[in-house]
Amino acid sequence: MTIVALESLSFGLGRMAEAATDAGHRLCLLTGDRAVYRHELAVLPPDALDVVDVDTWDQDAVRRALAAVPDLAGLINTTDTWSLPAAELARELGLPGPDPESVTLLRDKRRVRETLHAHGLSRSTAIAVPPGPEGAGEVLRAVGLPAVLKDSAGTSSRHVWIVHDEEALHRALAEAAEQRLTGALFAEGFLAGPLYSAETLSWDGTTRLLGVLSRQTSRAAVVREEAAAFPVALPEAERAGIEAWVGRVLAAAGHERGFAHVEFILTADGPELVEINRRIGGALVGEVLCRTLRTNVYTAMTDEALGRRPALLNAPLDTEGPAYGFVLVYPERPGVLKGWLGLDELAAFPGSVEWFPVREPGESVVHVGDQRGCTGMVLAEGRTAELAQHRAWSAAVRVRPVIADEP
Repeated sequence: MTIVALESLSFGLGRMAEAATDAGHRLCLLTGDRAVYRHELAVLPPDALDVVDVDTWDQDAVRRALAAVPDLAGLINTTDTWSLPAAELARELGLPGPDPESVTLLRDKRRVRETLHAHGLSRSTAIAVPPGPEGAGEVLRAVGLPAVLKDSAGTSSRHVWIVHDEEALHRALAEAAEQRLTGALFAEGFLAGPLYSAETLSWDGTTRLLGVLSRQTSRAAVVREEAAAFPVALPEAERAGIEAWVGRVLAAAGHERGFAHVEFILTADGPELVEINRRIGGALVGEVLCRTLRTNVYTAMTDEALGRRPALLNAPLDTEGPAYGFVLVYPERPGVLKGWLGLDELAAFPGSVEWFPVREPGESVVHVGDQRGCTGMVLAEGRTAELAQHRAWSAAVRVRPVIADEP
């Protein structure tokens, strides 16, 4: 039988195909752009999975493609963008899947904040803000400064502004007015503290914390993710507190089954939510989970797609594996990517350094202010997440994208 992935994160296809095979099934990827998966498809055996080219923005085209899949047993989605269409199609076809209403809530960051505030799980609520100068008064009145402005349905840290003063607020609102937002602009209070994400797996009231990932973002007002490391070494009592907290947060938000990537700030008063993504973490998060825990965590994704309780919820986890850190490599300016300098130097660095390309020479890089501008990632291992992060960063600074002007 066949398990279909309706698009996917850029990395993880190999692990997903392996998990489907181990369950006695075949993985089939429906995609509108194979280039997104160029690295994975280049290193996988040609017969590892089936790839079907289809306009995944067209629900009817996807429906026809699913009808042509032999012995369809389950539907997987690991993206935010296609999470609601996947949930709706799973319900329509009688396949296991999340409640579309729950997915709709989780795709609206403003509604999630309001819901958690109503449940006493967030100190502040969120307010809708019109982009442009008319929104400044409402932000100052209802939220105050510093504040964060966001696209309610944004992904990859796009359209997120941190504003500390009125000048920055007016500048951010002006920029937001010029953007094509996926959802609607809203404002919420700024949270002071380091940024982390809880990587979790849930099933009908039980949530297991697989580990905590550290996250580094740019110093600019417009947020861009720069680096991450896993697993963060936390005192046992603090780790247990985060696990209990994230379980309550996911329950209040209606997330009952599957992976969740829950970003939070560890404030002086405890964890406070940034956002919930009802999927496994992006970039190389899934890969470092597998390596650190020494198991293919994507088996839980297969279990969920087949409607059965994931064995990973109760399986003993090998926590003696190495920790990992990775750094996203961006060009300094937009243009055409010609290649990279410094890749031949990576082998000299400690930590079994690896290079994961995201783009290929000849591609245009239009945006460098968010993850769309990432050209590749440097991964390194170490005994602790801190050591792994230091190793990855030291190696990544040697990799320099070469950019030419657009013709």
